[in-house]
Amino acid sequence: MTRTIHMTAKIFDSRRYGFAQVAIVPAPFGSFVHVSGQVAWDAEQRIVGAGDIGRQLEKSLDNLAAALESVGATLDQVGGLRLYIKQGHMHEGKAISGALRAKFGDNPPCSTWVGVPGLADDEFLIEVEPSPVFLMSERPRL
Repeated sequence: MTRTIHMTAKIFDSRRYGFAQVAIVPAPFGSFVHVSGQVAWDAEQRIVGAGDIGRQLEKSLDNLAAALESVGATLDQVGGLRLYIKQGHMHEGKAISGALRAKFGDNPPCSTWVGVPGLADDEFLIEVEPSPVFLMSERPRL
């Protein structure tokens, strides 16, 4: 069994940076879908919501949804999120919580918030890394 990568035009092509946005790993009875941490870049690598952590989280979650959708999965299948938050913005919990509630409503995934000194680009205030999603294979007919 080997990993395959999946591309979608809705988020930026990360291969030139040495990583895939979506990797599918076969397993018995299905596949695990791994998605790279998502940030507030559009498909052309332009920042969305500069200086606004709530808007950046919304865009990051939209990118995550697009990545999952490209392989037939949804945000509802994500069990947990790790939020990497630039340390100078840890006090913006209200904006972060608001963006999470807007996207997930009353059925949110688990989450861990981690303060970090910086992210891959100085304009990024937050990065969202999901837990892997398991996609069941269709059962063989007997």
